[in-house]
Amino acid sequence: MALDPHLRLRRRTTAAAAAALAAALLAGCSSGDGGAGFVTEKGTGIGRAAADRRRDAPEVTGQTLESGPAKLSDYRGRIVVVNIWGSWCGPCRQEAASLERLWQTYRGQDVQFLGINTRDQDIANAQRFQQEQGLTFPSLFDPAGTQLLKFPKGTLNSQFIPTTLVVDRRGRLAARAFGGQSYDALESMIKPVLAEHSG
Repeated sequence: MALDPHLRLRRRTTAAAAAALAAALLAGCSSGDGGAGFVTEKGTGIGRAAADRRRDAPEVTGQTLESGPAKLSDYRGRIVVVNIWGSWCGPCRQEAASLERLWQTYRGQDVQFLGINTRDQDIANAQRFQQEQGLTFPSLFDPAGTQLLKFPKGTLNSQFIPTTLVVDRRGRLAARAFGGQSYDALESMIKPVLAEHSG
């Protein structure tokens, strides 16, 4: 028995409305973070955490690509820009020059950069990437993602590499960007956190 055309239209409209509501709810959730305190700015991949909602960054530690030890807590009292990257990642390659420019611009202003190289099983690939891109800030070698697992739930998403985090002077997660970002976008994450402590 065929459905009445009006009933069919009503069911289709109801299904579409339900789908739209689900999409809206998902969009609302995506502006949050699962508890990490970030609120994502509409139309960007950048999230910021208000000072009273920031969570402590974990103790990230290990050997750098130059075979020296490094840990995040060594830089307490400075703003730290943490960039998670891999030599296999196209957006990481596109973003590298902006990161190096920012590092050279802000390194004299109590800002430290620290990379975390992930999913490169051969350290030689990561070292080659670092040399080819002219990156001079240290990067930890973390092929299995062990250090990334230390971050609070909702801070990172394994589907989004590169990811950049800004850690404030108190060692708290202040800003986050998923995916490759421009120089201006990355700088917009650093400057407000730097200004918080300028006076």
